[in-house]
Amino acid sequence: MNAERYARIQEVLKARQPDLTLCLEQVHKPNNVSAVIRTADATGLHKIHAVWPDDQMRTLSHTSAGARNWVEVETHDSIEDAVATLKSEGMQVLITNLSDTAVDFREIDYTKPTAIILGSEKTGISKQALDLADQDIVIPMVGMVQSLNVSVASALILYEAQRQRQAAGMYERDTSLLPPETIERILFERGHPVLAKVAKRKGLPFPHLDEQGEIVADDKWWKAMQSK
Repeated sequence: MNAERYARIQEVLKARQPDLTLCLEQVHKPNNVSAVIRTADATGLHKIHAVWPDDQMRTLSHTSAGARNWVEVETHDSIEDAVATLKSEGMQVLITNLSDTAVDFREIDYTKPTAIILGSEKTGISKQALDLADQDIVIPMVGMVQSLNVSVASALILYEAQRQRQAAGMYERDTSLLPPETIERILFERGHPVLAKVAKRKGLPFPHLDEQGEIVADDKWWKAMQSK
């Protein structure tokens, strides 16, 4: 692996924010999914969550494959399952919804562990999600239109979260907050993508990497990789 690329991946992983995430509830347009995941990567998210229409799952997974090289997507069977997972991780769960109790999205403290639910382009937020969320948030608008495209809304909210976290020094860390095994997996998958695919196909464990990103493995591993 190129030493410069290895160093770049390590710096990206140090800035990842595992306690900041999105939850897409039935967001069904592939271009929106891809745009949301790209913004998630740009603002340092490690993972997003999604409840996707079953019949469109394959299309969505394929379309966002490039962006998903850097942002993991955890899917759930229902919004109830998704929110339960988020709350078990200590997240405050926000939801984009115009209501009497909604607050300006910029008034939220995003330095806290936070998950933001974004609703479907067709039907918006479900009643189940509204009942489960901790707080409604709204993006103020003074024009005739009262809603934004889901990818635009996610970008506005995530960049406000990034602004707050940047000011709090949450992106400037000496070490990553991700588990060591996750870091090793990502470094190998992104630094040695061809070998990673072969190892996965053969069911072989990923090897360790040295400080230059070079593979540290015994002859047995290499022979297994080269066998038909």
